[in-house]
Amino acid sequence: MQVKKIYVANVVSCAPGTTIAEAARLMRERHVGDVVIVDDPQRVEGLPLGILTDRDVAVEVVGRGLDPCTTPVGSLMRSPIVIAYDWEDVSTVIERMRQHGIRRVPVVANEGEVVGIVSLEDLLRALVDDAGALLDAMVRGRTNEREQRGTAG
Repeated sequence: MQVKKIYVANVVSCAPGTTIAEAARLMRERHVGDVVIVDDPQRVEGLPLGILTDRDVAVEVVGRGLDPCTTPVGSLMRSPIVIAYDWEDVSTVIERMRQHGIRRVPVVANEGEVVGIVSLEDLLRALVDDAGALLDAMVRGRTNEREQRGTAG
C-alpha cells in the first residue's frame, strides 16, 4: 500500500522564526501533536525543514525552563527531517521510522513540498484494516467451502 492512501492532509506548518508559544497554540487549535517547520508557510505546500512535537515542547521548553514566547521553533526543531514520499510503500516508511525512532513523518510529493503527515497511529490503523480484511477473507472462504460441500460447522 502506498503512503498516499493513508496520510493525513492539511498539515499544520509554520516558519522557523515562529515562537514555541505560537506553535503550541497552533497545535491546540488544530488538535494535532506536531507542527512541520517549512521554508515558506505562505505557500500552500512548503518545503519541510524540521518538525516540532508536543513532546518537544514539554521536554525541551518546559523541562529546560526556556521562554516559549521568545524561543523560535527553528532552534528546537528536529533536523535534518525524516520524510516519506507519497508514492512510497508503507513498509519502507515503517522501517525508516523504526530506524530513526520517530512517530510522525511529513509526507512530500515529487518536488519535495509537504502534502501530508503520517503517524504510527495511521500506519497501525491501515495494517489492522488489512489484517481484518484478510481474516474476513479466511472466514468467508471457510463458509463458502462448507456451503459448497453441504457440511455444517
